[in-house]
Amino acid sequence: MAKYFDVHPDNPQPRALRQVVEGLREDALIAYPTDSCYALGCRLGSRDGIDRIRAIRRLDDRHHFTLVCEDFAQLGQFVRIDNDVFRAIKASTPGSYTFILPATREVPRMLQHPKKKTVGVRIPDHVVARALVAELGEPLLSSTLLLPDEEEPMTQGWEIKDRLDHVLDAVVDSGDCGTEPTTVVDFSGGEAEIVRRGAGDTSRFE
Repeated sequence: MAKYFDVHPDNPQPRALRQVVEGLREDALIAYPTDSCYALGCRLGSRDGIDRIRAIRRLDDRHHFTLVCEDFAQLGQFVRIDNDVFRAIKASTPGSYTFILPATREVPRMLQHPKKKTVGVRIPDHVVARALVAELGEPLLSSTLLLPDEEEPMTQGWEIKDRLDHVLDAVVDSGDCGTEPTTVVDFSGGEAEIVRRGAGDTSRFE
């Protein structure tokens, strides 16, 4: 049964954040809000968490997981960025974008695309998501909470708790999230390639 945390959207309670992060450090799988929609999240090195996300979403090994980072300095530890790409990403963060970039050695191999050796990274414009990552002290391994055969993600924490109670360890609810996932931009080839059009404005990458 998943624990339910009702967290203030602008001033998240430190005690609640600590409890969620304690669970993450013990390999918990959580659902939490972002600036685009709810996401599934676990600790970076949690193989169990990764397997559970794959099972819930029915993902194959070509799926790009996302490292949700607190800030640009943290993001830079996990991906390689040249100067032109740096400027483009810096101007777009925090925001509803996921960027696919070559992974550094800090990224476990099981998270990298098997052929491209890339990984997704993002810095959400969401107080609770960034507070969780700050408390954890490392990126949160994430994937959009979009169930198989459904066109839109769930937007309410209580609904997620009700439907996924048996497969999650915790649900963090800080109010309604949008239904549009992030815009995904692949910079791994040096030029911006829009892989998915979502909540973020794509005009700056076209």
